[in-house]
Amino acid sequence: MVPGATDAAGYWRILTGGRDLMTEVPASRWLVTDHYDPDPAAPDKTYARRGAFLPEVDFDPLEYGVPPANLAATDTSQLLALMVADQVLTDAGGLSDLDRDRVGVVLGAASLELLPHMYGRSHRPMWLKGLRESGLAEAEAQAVCDRISAQFSPWRESTFPGLLGNVVSGRIANRFDLHGTNHTTDAACASSLAALSTAVGELALRRADLVISGGVDTGNDIGMFLCFSKTPALSRTGDCRPFSDAADGTMLGEAVVMYALKRLSDAERDGDRIHAVIRGIGTSSDGKGTAIYAPLPDGQARALRRAYEEAGYGPRTVELVEAHGTGTKAGDAAELTALRAVFEESGRGAAQPAGSGGQWCAIGSVKSQIGHTKCAAGAAGLLKAVMALHHKVLPPTIKVDRPTPAATDPDGPFYVNTEARPWVRSADHPRRAAVSSFGFGGSNFHVTLEEYVPSGTPARVPPRHRSAPSELVLFSGASVADLVPPESYGDRPLAALARESQGAFSPTDPVRLAVVASDTDDLREKYAQALALIRQRPGTAFSAPNGVRYASGDPAPGRLAFLFPGQGSQYVGMGAGLAMLAPAAQAVWDRLGGATFDGRPLHRLVFPPPAFADEERAAQAARLA
Repeated sequence: MVPGATDAAGYWRILTGGRDLMTEVPASRWLVTDHYDPDPAAPDKTYARRGAFLPEVDFDPLEYGVPPANLAATDTSQLLALMVADQVLTDAGGLSDLDRDRVGVVLGAASLELLPHMYGRSHRPMWLKGLRESGLAEAEAQAVCDRISAQFSPWRESTFPGLLGNVVSGRIANRFDLHGTNHTTDAACASSLAALSTAVGELALRRADLVISGGVDTGNDIGMFLCFSKTPALSRTGDCRPFSDAADGTMLGEAVVMYALKRLSDAERDGDRIHAVIRGIGTSSDGKGTAIYAPLPDGQARALRRAYEEAGYGPRTVELVEAHGTGTKAGDAAELTALRAVFEESGRGAAQPAGSGGQWCAIGSVKSQIGHTKCAAGAAGLLKAVMALHHKVLPPTIKVDRPTPAATDPDGPFYVNTEARPWVRSADHPRRAAVSSFGFGGSNFHVTLEEYVPSGTPARVPPRHRSAPSELVLFSGASVADLVPPESYGDRPLAALARESQGAFSPTDPVRLAVVASDTDDLREKYAQALALIRQRPGTAFSAPNGVRYASGDPAPGRLAFLFPGQGSQYVGMGAGLAMLAPAAQAVWDRLGGATFDGRPLHRLVFPPPAFADEERAAQAARLA
């Protein structure tokens, strides 16, 4: 559950579509008029008024065993975590065939929003002191304090567990009757990768057979904004631009992201759907530094080296890094320094494909789209990398008009990927990606993982998520009254709805309507507009520029033609959309993954790294021509 999406498929569409989920702070979090001041030095105020926020969702307390009377005293993180854990277990095939004694839950979580709210009541002596010193009579001062206290929820028996961070995981173990280890961990912004490290340890030590892990952070209250404002770490211009030369700070986001972890051999034996494989986890501390919150490249590099030592391969084979990438100048600079040190060590003297040279690895950060989700940041980055491997797509990082110089060295290992591109890979090794997460206090984590390649076991590769920017939805019937409205399809994703509508469509029906829609809301709106027009002129065919077409009566038999463009029609990026949507098209490119033209990999001529200057774009077009 991330800003703009409530499932993994929606998250993937956000990633590949390059959507920006930054908005003004909604009134449900805190009031800008109460807490905002553009002056960063203004006491008790924040100079930020934007962020990325989870969508509102319906929560059925009885479905998850939460007494409705306890909702006001239960942290949002605990409730949303139950819903996401339910998604994870469903995706993993349920619990019917699992030994619940060997299923655990380890999550990164902290900074829960209910705690400061409940502590508010304990400040009554300070309110009373101020009122007395202002000259109010005792009775009046007490009455004012009563009115202030009424703004806070009362303490009750369910309040204590309702605000504890560890109950985020505990409530999941309780609801789904899991008997393995159950706890949360706090490593600040590296919490979810710290939890991942512990979860993988449980599996490696064979104390568990399945562990739910991830990160939970719904804390975008005013207290969190003040913490980041007074560091200061938030963007003065109100945006998060990792690895851009215009980066001036981070922005805050919210997310609840989890995944099911098993030993690879067990997953293959059990015929599970495998999304990706973790190969190495490196952890480290910065040790002694200049300040407890200042990132140290040496400490981060230590974690990177340990990850690749455990994985058994070097970073020269890693082609995507989902970086911590907060958008702060000091943080991004330190991270790039560490990454370049380790990746360039790997590149020296290594056998390299013809023409690959430098810039073999895409680097980016999902924080450009959903902000810094704090305790859930590593989990959000890991899920992005897992889906990139599974879909064979290099996802974009947005808001980079010109990259920071440290990420643009033509002889260096990295380039900032600003557009979705097919991830072409020859068969010499699987696609490999890495994820970093670093926390205040010098907590460093780096994870390296690779795509799953079936090897004749019962294990399966899950289907891809549809990520087309729009879908074709068809309606037909004997009369206008027989057209089935979109609402009849329920609350299914647009791609599934489109598939079902195409299966039910009859080209010989007297009434036929086609709608190209970007989402279900867009579909409903266009359908309603089309229906109104049809009822005004029931026998008149029409085609609207917004992607709606209607016809009635006997269909005239048509003829079909294919157009094959000839020489001179080539352009940089041609066929990228098809390769990213159709596995058969991707497979053609992979078969030619080792092919070269004029000393360069063929796919790097057609799908080169993004260019940021007109001369560079012209050179790419000239090479392709």
